[in-house]
Amino acid sequence: MRWCLAASIVCLSLAGPARAGQQESQEAEATALEDLVVEGRTLREAVEAFVDEVTAPPPGHGPARWQQRICIGVVNLRHDAARIIIDQVSTAAEAIGLEPAAPGCSPNILVIASDDANALANTLVESKPFAFRPGYAGAAQSSEALEAFRVSEQPVRWWHVSLPVVRGSGAPAVRLPGRDAPFIPGSGRLTTEVTNRLLRSFVILDVNRMEGVSFQQVGDYIGMVALAQIDLDADTGSFDTVLNLFTDPGRVDAMTDWDRAYLASLYGSWLNQRNPNAQTGAVGSLMTRDRRAAQRETDKTGPER
Repeated sequence: MRWCLAASIVCLSLAGPARAGQQESQEAEATALEDLVVEGRTLREAVEAFVDEVTAPPPGHGPARWQQRICIGVVNLRHDAARIIIDQVSTAAEAIGLEPAAPGCSPNILVIASDDANALANTLVESKPFAFRPGYAGAAQSSEALEAFRVSEQPVRWWHVSLPVVRGSGAPAVRLPGRDAPFIPGSGRLTTEVTNRLLRSFVILDVNRMEGVSFQQVGDYIGMVALAQIDLDADTGSFDTVLNLFTDPGRVDAMTDWDRAYLASLYGSWLNQRNPNAQTGAVGSLMTRDRRAAQRETDKTGPER
């Protein structure tokens, strides 16, 4: 499946990196508040609450993942700013086993900066509607969610498109427009041979709402929302996550261990459960084991100084 978008390239810039003193203060606050993740509930309950809150695949389907190679494109930013964002996302991708493609590739993660983000979102959706909601089951969120994407007031908004495929062969597992129904290998009562593959991610930056953040921070934020189907309206205030970058900027200023554990668990889980909720549960179970192991290691060695 090939896709393309045309955009007028106007070089824009974001606010410069935060001063060293501010960053040290933010890191201290983030460390002091990290226990909020599990306050009043067990670690497993906290992880399950986080996974349920942020994970947002298409209705009736399990979480989708990128397969091996990604290509990140950044439009409407200076070359040095774009390079920082690409490097940050690439680092997050490599940590979970993905391979960022070389420069000059055709982007499947497209980041576009604009000083009129709503107008840009509307233009993209209206000019290429099937790029956002292809005509097959399991491709994307609902039309209501797409409308929310178009009118969002958030500094960063995103949209994912995925495809159910047959595990192993990668053949489409849903009927595509103009094609015959696919052959689906036999599955068990509780398991399935169908998995969900991310095809593309659109990320729009509203440069008017970026004051006080650095390109590195924005890159970490994009890494989280481009590599996983994160809910645009997730309430993450009680968790230690980079998703709070714009709502609570003094608390978290980079991708956290909690974020990295979530991505690692999403890409490390065996998502062969027939029930989509069970797939999300598998991610939560693996993340719980990761966080417990990290806590045991901290208990043995003591907190980092």
